[in-house]
Amino acid sequence: MGAKVLERFPAGSPRGSWPAEEFAAARRAQGEPATVVMDLKSDAFLVVVPVAEEE
Repeated sequence: MGAKVLERFPAGSPRGSWPAEEFAAARRAQGEPATVVMDLKSDAFLVVVPVAEEE
């Protein structure tokens, strides 16, 4: 099982601002199983959805 990145957000958002979580919540409201993960190498939050890998 793989994942597709829908959007990336820099980790340095202002205090109290959660744009990645808000984006993911909007996608979940539309029926997509979006989650937020942290990419430590790029210091960014990624909104991802699972995708089935082709055999």
